[in-house]
Amino acid sequence: MESLDKTKENGYNILMNIYAISDLHLSNTADKPMDIFGGNWEGHFEKIKSDWLEKVAPDDIVLISGDISWAMKLSDALVDLQTLADLPGKKVFIRGNHDYWWNGITKLRDSAPNESFYFLQTDAIKLDNFVIAGSRGWTCPGSADYTEQDEKLYRREAERFRLALNDAEKLREEGDALIVMTHFPPFGMKQESTLFTALFEERKVDKAVFGHIHGAAYCPLKSERGGVEYILASCDKVGFKLVKIY
Repeated sequence: MESLDKTKENGYNILMNIYAISDLHLSNTADKPMDIFGGNWEGHFEKIKSDWLEKVAPDDIVLISGDISWAMKLSDALVDLQTLADLPGKKVFIRGNHDYWWNGITKLRDSAPNESFYFLQTDAIKLDNFVIAGSRGWTCPGSADYTEQDEKLYRREAERFRLALNDAEKLREEGDALIVMTHFPPFGMKQESTLFTALFEERKVDKAVFGHIHGAAYCPLKSERGGVEYILASCDKVGFKLVKIY
């Protein structure tokens, strides 16, 4: 297991390690075998779990950027979430487009398997010297088959990010790093500027973590624009291993 990283990075005091992964697509109660998407998905959660146990210490943080469970209702999703309960670290979640079970944030938080679970929905939390804000995001202009309805949802999600970052500003103190979690990529296919990226730059976000991209679809694993580092953490894109953020 890696030792706790008690150093300074980019001017911030880093007191623990922070990792990210996305699109776990757990299916303990749903008939959704992921290996139909390719042999690399066979036993995918065991690969993730093995890497997690090797890397993560109890005080570390793991960011999980949506598409957590194939379940359709919360009671079934809790079976999937329970598989993460005994893994070390604090787990921070946002909703993905396939997380249909995620309805009613208060009920979800009250149902969390243990105190190591944190669910973000248009708000933010502060864990030690990290402030983490999150919302689901949406398809951005320039994406394939972008529709009028997509435009409406894109603008709605931009406002939700604004609210989440307003919440983050209330929590952030000098020396705190600001991380945004989103499920959808916060830019279009050509990584052009969007309402999301403009807002992240305006609010001086340090890093933005996202998922949703799979298979042969191209998106850089890491990129930088306007002082913000963007990190793709879809589990198949990163070899079913946690990505170290700090």
